Order: sequence, then C-alpha cells, then structure tokens
Amino acid sequence: MAGSQGVSTLCENSNEVFLDVAKLLITYADNILRNPNEDKYKSIRLGNATFSTKLLPIKGAVECLFEMGFEEAETHLVFPKSASVDQLRRIRESIAAERDRRLSSGQLQQVSAEAHVPAVSTGSASRPPTLVQPGTTSLPARPAPSPAPSLESRMSFLTTLQSNFQHALLYESSELQHKALGVIPHQQMTDAAKEKLQQAKAEDPDCNLSEQDLLVLELLRWFKNDFFSWVDCLPCCRCGGQTRSSGSLTPSTEDLRWGAGRVENHYCQACNHSTRFPRYNDPEKLLESRRGRCGEWANCFTLCCRAMGLEARYIWDSTDHVWTEVYSDSQRRWLHCDSCENTCDKPLLYEIGWGKKLAYILAFSKDQVVDVTWRYSCKHPEVLSRRNKVQEPWLLHTINGLNDVRQKSLSAERKKELLERLLVELVEFISPKTPKQGELGGRNSGSLAWRAARGETGPATDSSVASAEFVFVPTEKEKSRKVFHLRYSSTKDRYWRVFSDNEVIQGWDKAVWRKESVFRKLENDWQMVYLARTAGSLLGKISWKLDCASAGMTIKTVTVRACSQTFHSGTVRWSLQSGQYTTEFSGDGQIHMVPVLSGSTELVVEAELAGGDGESWQHSQLFRQSLKEPEDSSLEIIVEMNEDDA
Repeated sequence: MAGSQGVSTLCENSNEVFLDVAKLLITYADNILRNPNEDKYKSIRLGNATFSTKLLPIKGAVECLFEMGFEEAETHLVFPKSASVDQLRRIRESIAAERDRRLSSGQLQQVSAEAHVPAVSTGSASRPPTLVQPGTTSLPARPAPSPAPSLESRMSFLTTLQSNFQHALLYESSELQHKALGVIPHQQMTDAAKEKLQQAKAEDPDCNLSEQDLLVLELLRWFKNDFFSWVDCLPCCRCGGQTRSSGSLTPSTEDLRWGAGRVENHYCQACNHSTRFPRYNDPEKLLESRRGRCGEWANCFTLCCRAMGLEARYIWDSTDHVWTEVYSDSQRRWLHCDSCENTCDKPLLYEIGWGKKLAYILAFSKDQVVDVTWRYSCKHPEVLSRRNKVQEPWLLHTINGLNDVRQKSLSAERKKELLERLLVELVEFISPKTPKQGELGGRNSGSLAWRAARGETGPATDSSVASAEFVFVPTEKEKSRKVFHLRYSSTKDRYWRVFSDNEVIQGWDKAVWRKESVFRKLENDWQMVYLARTAGSLLGKISWKLDCASAGMTIKTVTVRACSQTFHSGTVRWSLQSGQYTTEFSGDGQIHMVPVLSGSTELVVEAELAGGDGESWQHSQLFRQSLKEPEDSSLEIIVEMNEDDA
C-alpha cells in the first residue's frame, strides 16, 4: 500500500464496507487483466447503480479506480490504452493483500473464540472483527508507536516550503502587477465597492467594513464569473468535440518557460486528435490563458489581489487544494478567499463542507511563512493526529529560519507589524471555530466524479443545496396594503419590495431561499448578464420563499412573471409551490395568474436549469438582459394577502 493514498483511505472503512468494495475493485481490475483487448471491461458508467451506490459514497473507492488508471469522461470512467497495466496490477494487489489480511484476522479470531468461549445458542452468530469507528464503544487495540518521519519526508516538505515561498515573490513584480491591472476593470470595481459601502453604512451606521473589504468581494465575483474558466477537459482544438483525459504529453520548451512541467493529453475519439493542456505555473501566462483548476485559479487570483493593492498571500493545503488570503486592515485579520468558489471568510468550508481530512495548511507571502492550519479546522485533535510528515519542533524551527532570512532587509516597523499580526493569529487559533452558514456545503467547482474522487462533495445529504437562508416575511406596510410585491433587476443585480418603501436588497443570492450550482454571468464583451448553471454541473436550482404565517397573513392570489431563455437542448422549468399545491408556469416574460389553495401561508417559486450541449451551462439562462438597456425587472412576484382569522 506504500505510496497509494487511495488504498490507505479505503482502509479507513470498516471491515464489512472494505470487503464489499474490495471485491468490486478487484473484479474490475481482473476483468481488464484477463481480457486486455475487450473494451467493454474498460468502461464504468457513472450512472450505474453498483457504481453510484456501492462505490461512489465510500471513502477511497473512486480514488483507487483513478490510481489504477481509470480516467473521467463525460458519462463514464474509462481505462485508456495509454494507462499502465502494471500500475493497475499494483493497486489491485495492494487491495487484495489487505483483504486477505482482514479475512485471515477474522478466521483467527473466530478459532480463538471457539477454543476459549463456551458454545452459544444458534441465534448468536459470532461477528467478524471491525475497525473501530468514531462513536463506537469497542476499545481499539493499542496502536504501534508512529515511526519518526524519515529524512526523505523532511526534505520533501522543506522543498515544498522553499518553492512556495520563492514563488510568492513573483506577485511583487511591478511589471507583472501592471500587466494584471490592465485586464482588471479596477475603476468599475472601485466604484461598485464605494456604492455598496455607502448602502451598508446607511443600513447599519455601526458597520465597521471598509471599501477595501467590499473591493475583495467585487474582485472575487469578477474573477469567477467573468475572467477565469474551470477546465475538466478542453474541447477538441480540431473539431470542437468533447475530449477525455488520456495521460500526459511531453512539455515543450515554451511550456517549460511558463512553468508547465506537466501537460495533459485531452484526447478526442471523434477525430483522433490530441489537445494539449499545459498546467502553467507562471501567473503572467495565466493572465493570457485564463483557465485551469484550483492551482491556476489561486495563482492568478493572488496576483490580481496584489495588483489591486491588497495585501494577499498564497495558501497551500497538503490535501491538494490552494486558495488565497487577503488582509483586512479594518478588521485586523486575514480573510479566507477561494476564487474557485467565489467564497470569502468561510474557513471551515473544506473540513465541514467538503469533508476534507486536513493536516497542513501554510500561508506564503513576500514577507513570511505562517502555519495557518488551525484557522481552517474545528477538529484540532483529529488534525494533529494526521500531522506525521515532519515533527512539530522541526516544522516550527524551519519556518522561523525561513522567515529570519526573508525579513533581514525589512524595517523595524514592518517587523513589529508582522509580529503583532502573528500574535493575533495565534490567539485566534487557540479556540476552534463553530461552523456558520455557508460552510456546510460540498465543493462546486469541477465535475461530480472529480469532486467525489477527491472526497469533496460534502456529507451524504444534498449539501450542494444551501440550507434555509433567506425567507421573505411581510412588513407592516405590506400587511396594511395586503400586498407583497417583489421585483428583481438582472442588470442592476438587485431586488426591491415595491410596497415596503422600495426596500433594496443588493445581490441576486442575498434574497434566495435555496440555490444549487447557480452563478451570475456577466459578459463584458457582449454587454449581457444572466444567471446560469456552474460549469460541469448537470442541474442547477434556485428558489425564493415567502412566509406569511409569522406575519398573521394568508395567501389570497399569486401573480408571477419570470424571464428565462434556452439554447439547443437546454431547459428551464419554473414551478410554484403553495402548501400541498404545485404548478408549473412559463418563463416567457408574460404575467401568469397562478391558482393556489386559498388560505395557504407559504409560497416557494423555483427555477430548475438542465440540459444543453457542449458548454451546456450556457444553454439554460435566467434573466438574460443587455447592460445597455434601461433597468427593468426580470422576475416579479405579486401576492395578495388576507388577514389570518384563525
């Protein structure tokens, strides 16, 4: 099992689960080894019941398939011709060895029990041994002492520290920052940040946010929705068709110049052509390519932050993710910023939402390295038990040494500032945080199979759907008029309540009850804006909710108008739910009088986006409008109400 993270993770499951999954994985491998020329054994449909119920939910199972050599296609996992049969055999043998060990252990325990324990009734069958899981009352066997980390492990960790620390200096190039500033609509963002700060202070005079804080949010939104693109597999550069990942290609001199030591081969079966996907590590090149996965996203976003004058640092996570932190002067603390997810200040997202087993998380800036693991965990003892790559004193000594060298040329004032910030962080790290709203869902970026293989889909429940967030409740003025009237403008990205002094709610997602895989797309080139599914998602949902009960009102009539547009085979399904009553209506922009059960107290309006071809996320759109047109409502909900006489 040495070197196989997938098998190691699989072994964390109980005996019963492990043995069931091992049998399936070994069968998949044996079918290929015994029938190397039979393509039917080299493909696993993602929708297959066995795969979706017996493999996908199990820790390490899909990861083992990837380590065997399987790769993700649109609807299947496939074992390509370029995959190594020897690697497949090695993973298969590691799983088989662990299976044999567990079966042997079970037989020995059963023999021992039969030799020393009196016979029991036929209704009490002896159970096979199981690995102790959290929450069980069985006492585990005393674990063997953990061996000290090897010299090789320490040197590997040191290389990671040094390379990331050196890489952080790239963001300080004035020439590179100037180039980044040339592609950022910085004046537009600054104006938007000022306007939103004024609105925030008008609503809350004690608001302690600064223009800089809101600028971070604007930059995140622009980077995610308008600038950078996620890559699962690139479209074929010859025919434009779908490709699938098929091993690696040799990097060219030009690739290496921009830090792309790895080049993925995205193979098109339709025209037998290979499309190259160099994994660039130079942020200057990423300003041009504008695509990639989390490594490219965090790399380029951190540069954009520095170009905008924000103090930012690059965050490296040993469980294979990266993001950015930005320092807030007004709040005197570092803010977690994940450009892939368009998320700010939700540090427990990875451990709680994605289900990551964290170990080491390090921050790299021009001035220092900081171990920030504890900001991202509320399970400190568990994390500490997994920190076995290096010894803690060695890590502390090494980080201090790197910081001493880097800070030699700093002024005494800057050194004092860094020390004060570090002390504030250390105090913050002492007490584990409590998860808050927005940190409970699984990952959004990347395809389902890719996220599942990395164990980042979150809990088994539908975590991609935000739990109850915003619910409209009639105000006193709406109650007196007995009318709730809500409008949403796509161009201005704001809601207003007509009979509540035109109260404004800025931001499409700030008044949503539930949302799943939906984002706001702003096309600066075409001057268009709309809501759409996130790339790689098969389904997107968004809904709005009105609760009349707490205001002592009931629903009399409902009128709704919604605008949606589809292309190719894309679909948008609009529905309205009131009590036990559900009906569908058209998103054709026309006014629809919707019959509901008179006396209902609750209303939910929902849109479901699906279908499409190729770049399918673009083929079902909500509220598509031109930025050049005057402000108009894209969604309108009018509810006439009665007082509840009950």
